[in-house]
Formats: sequence, structure tokens, C-alpha cells
Amino acid sequence: MSGIGQPLARPAQEKFGASLWRKVDRGDLTRASLVGACAAAVALGVTWPSPRVPLLAVAGLIVGCWPILVEAFEDVRQRRMSMELSMLIAIAAAAAIGEWATALVITAFVLAAEILEDLSMDRGRDALTDLMTFLPETVQVREGGEVVAIALAEVSPGQVIVVGPGGRVPVDGVVISGRSTADQSRITGESLPVDIAPGSEVFAGSINQVGAVEVRAERVGTESSYGRIVEAVRLAQSSQPPVQRLADRLAAWLIYLALAGAAITYLITRDLTSTIAVVVVAGACGIVAGTPLAALAAIARIARTGAFVKDGAHLEALSAVDTVVFDKTGTLTTGSPAVVDVCSTRGIAPQELLRLAAGAEAYSEHPLGQAVVAHAREEGLPIEPAKDFEYQPGLGVVAVVDGKRVAAGNPTLVPGAPEQIAGQGAATPVHVGINGEYAGTILLADTLRESAKSAVAELHRRGLRTLMITGDSEPSARAVAARLGIDDVRAGLLPDQKLTAIDAERAAGHRLAMVGDGINDAPALARADVGIAMGSGTDIAQDSADVILISSDLHDLVLTIHTARRARKIVMFNFIGTIAVDLVGMTLASLGFLSPVLAAFIHVGSETAFVLNSARLIPAGRRSLNRAT
Repeated sequence: MSGIGQPLARPAQEKFGASLWRKVDRGDLTRASLVGACAAAVALGVTWPSPRVPLLAVAGLIVGCWPILVEAFEDVRQRRMSMELSMLIAIAAAAAIGEWATALVITAFVLAAEILEDLSMDRGRDALTDLMTFLPETVQVREGGEVVAIALAEVSPGQVIVVGPGGRVPVDGVVISGRSTADQSRITGESLPVDIAPGSEVFAGSINQVGAVEVRAERVGTESSYGRIVEAVRLAQSSQPPVQRLADRLAAWLIYLALAGAAITYLITRDLTSTIAVVVVAGACGIVAGTPLAALAAIARIARTGAFVKDGAHLEALSAVDTVVFDKTGTLTTGSPAVVDVCSTRGIAPQELLRLAAGAEAYSEHPLGQAVVAHAREEGLPIEPAKDFEYQPGLGVVAVVDGKRVAAGNPTLVPGAPEQIAGQGAATPVHVGINGEYAGTILLADTLRESAKSAVAELHRRGLRTLMITGDSEPSARAVAARLGIDDVRAGLLPDQKLTAIDAERAAGHRLAMVGDGINDAPALARADVGIAMGSGTDIAQDSADVILISSDLHDLVLTIHTARRARKIVMFNFIGTIAVDLVGMTLASLGFLSPVLAAFIHVGSETAFVLNSARLIPAGRRSLNRAT
């Protein structure tokens, strides 16, 4: 979707829906469906050959409980209480007293929870593959007076690499010949292209835009900027501990409670029926069934608003974050330059300066030039066809417009241009000269996302701290942070430095959600408690993240955190309610006031109530940000 209250774009729905469907294990889905069908049949009276031991129920439990039994045995072997062990006890107790439909329903809920867990994506292999395939497999190397093609893996420091227009820089190095501009946003996060000339440092993973350059390799392979990103993603994903399921932690306490109550009841009464009743009434089904349902419903609700949560574990982690960390370029901003001011000298009006500059830039492929042309068209200015157009890499353009020789570029191309313009701030200047004299400057800057300011304000209202970490310059970063009200700023960071900043925040006790869009954000996205990628970002950012804002609307970030917190509150309510019901039920059962059948009725009744409580999260329609709050 493109905004709040609008449907998701069909390609996005198909992409993420197909991805989820491919990751569902067909055997698990078939098993869960079979058990559900058996439960329905037994509940409708299909009890052949005997109501006491219906064959269909026994077959359904054998098929459904086998994977549960395997996991429960492993939990017991490792002295760990879990959802599977809790459910196996409840299933066995229900079957022992002839509540076959109840046992089958419990089994179906457990299998559904397992399917949800299995939807967790294996991001590492795909992420690393996508990273490595970005760089060219072969490169052009100058040897003597000839240029030969060799494999990237064979390049060594000191060799001279020839990178043509549109080519990808394969190594870290220094330009020794040629002038051009390079898009380094994948590595540094810098939103605007950087002019490069002899002596300029370039990074692997940058894109050379216009002129051909020759680069002397200094760092190659795993030592290059790109190689370090690959390794950082690998380490971050391998070292990050899995999020323990909330259902397991809560169910463990209920298991201890049920087993202790049953033991005490048997020791005092020696009544096996009362003991079974205690076990049945004290099951953790309300938690185990309600928790995956709350997660599924929350994920569905979040998807309706324009975001995609990859699994329930990350939804749980998101509900506990206290700090939201933003990248700047492409996340808080659009990543596209726009004209913010036109400063002209005396004797020429700003509109005339803009018109002439746009005429000179009309044939330029440089993003700054295209932004100048776009702004002139928005202002309704006529753009005269330029003559004698000349592009000078790293300097700017020169052309004849309306009989005047117009130069647009940096101070080297436009003599007399000042080093700093009043009010320039973090904006990038394009100086304009007319007939050899400085005539004025056009200031351009990255534009803020429309949703950024209100989303940051809403996060603050909900008690969340905000932090910006970016590869952009300090002035640019602080200017954006000041406009948005960001609490803290760390600027000029390379990808490994972003990772260090994330580690420092986590070491300080903060739980982080990191929001980014580029390859340079991938390591930080993987290391944060929850990584959140913009839908307009790179594939590697999306693969490294746990949540994807499909619409790239930051309002959806607020809605996602709100829904995650709401889901956690519902799960905790179910937990407290289950404990209350279990304590009362166990007391009554131990005193002989509850038969196993009545205990099963209370068990199923309370479970249904808590499941319905979780079902409140199931989306009934699309909501706006205000309604969701």
C-alpha cells in the first residue's frame, strides 16, 4: 500500500504470500488438517467401534502426537519445561478419561503453533548470496599497456582496476585516473553521489555513474568494505540467540503448578480420579492455544496496515523494545535530492537563475541536475534547448542557453562562487555562472518522508526513545534529527561502526528495533533485537530484517509496535487468567468437587474464553493510525 487505509499493492501481497506458502512444511500442514478433521468427526459422534475407544480418535492422536512426543521427550532429556510437554500431559489426561474430542482439539492447537514457529525464515544463506552476487564476477585489470579480464577472486592489492560508466566498484581503493561521480549509498548511506577524481577513495559496492575511472586496489575480498559487510551479517546472525517462545516460559510455570497439585492431591487422597481431574483442569491450553493465535492475529492485523512480520518470535521481541534506531537516508528521508532554495546575485531574479540552470542541466544524468530540472518544471518555467552541452566529470556542466554560456557545478567550474552560502546548512550547493561570472547558487537536500515527523512524535508519546545512526555527515544528520525531534544522533558511521553502536546500546540495557533500507544497514538489522526494513529498500536489507514495512510508511512502524504491545498484553492477561482458573479448579478437584469430565469442561471452557480473547486481534477492517491507538 502507499499510505494508511489503502490496500496493499498486489505484487507485494503476492511476493510475501508466496514466500510464506513455500516455507510451510506440507507434512505438518497435512498432519494438522487431519487431526482437526478427526476432532470434528468425533465431536459429531463418529465413535466406531466404541465410544470409549473410537478408532478415528486413536488414529488422529497417534498421527498428531508423534512430533509432539518427540519434542517433549527431548525437553525432558534436557530438563526443560515447554509447550509440548505441557500439552502432552493434558492430551494424555483428556484421553485417559475419554475426552477424545478435547484431546484432539488440544493436539490440533499444538500442531498449528508448530507451523507458526516453522515459518521463521532462514535468512542467512539467502542474505549472503544476495550480497556476494552484487559484485561482478570478473573485473577489468590494466596490465602494462593492456586491459584484461580476470576473476574478482584473483585480484590482489596494488593492481589497477578499470571501472566503466555504470560499473560496480569491486574493491576498496584510490582513483588514479579519470573523473566521475559514485553512488556510495550502499556502503556509507550518503544520499547524494560523490564526485571522485585522482586521489579520491572509493569503496567496494559503490556504483560508478558516468565517467570511466582507474582504481588502484588497496583492500580486496573479505578485507574490503563489502567483504566486511558480508562477514558482519554472517557473525551477527550466527551469534544472535533465538528468541525463547513466551508460551514455553509461561507454560512451564503451569506445568510445575499442575504436577505439584496432582502430586499433593494423590498423596493426601489416594484418589486417582481426583488426581487426573487436577491434571486436566490445570492444563496450559489457554496459553498455548491463545499465544499462537494472538501472534497470528497480530501478524495479520499488521499486514493489513502495510507491514510484514516474519514470525511470532520477532513480534514478541518487538513488543518489548524501548528504543527505535533509524538509518537516515532512504528511511527518514526519501533518498532523492530536491531544491530547497535558490540564491541569486543582484541583477538576476531567482526564477531566471533556475530557468537557465535547468536548461544547462537538461541533458545531464547527474541526480542533482535532474532535481534542478524537475524543480524548474514544477515551477512552470520554460526550459530552453541547450546548445554545446559539455559534461565535465567531477565538476559540472557547461552549455549555451538562450544565448548565454551557463555553467552549473562546483566552485572549480564556477569561479567566484563562495565556499559557503548563508543558510546552507546540510544542503548541497550547485553554483551557477553566466558568461563567466558567478550568478548564484541552487541548494539541494534530501527530502524528509511525509510520515517521518508525525511517526517520531507518536513513538515518543508511547514512551519510546529514538536514535539515528547514519553514514551521512554530521551537519546533514543533525539537521534532519532537529527537524524530526530525534533524541540522539551518531553520524559518519560505516557499516561495522553501526554494528558497534548497536552493540553498545544493547550492552547498556536497551532493547532495540533498528529501521533501515540499504545494504550498509544489513549487519545492524541482523544484530538488533528486531530488524525492520523499508519495503523500498534493498533485498539484502529485507532478508536481514525481521519485519518489513511494505509501504515504506513510517506510520506503519507505529502501528506495528502498537499491535505487538497489544498482543503481549493479551497473552499476559490469558496467562494470569489461566493461573486463576487453574488454582480455583485444582482446589475444587483436589477436594472432590470436580469430576474429570467436569474438569475437562472447565478446561475447554476457559481455553475457549482465552482463545476468544486472543481472537480480538483478528482484523475486521483497515484502521487509521488514530483509530488504532
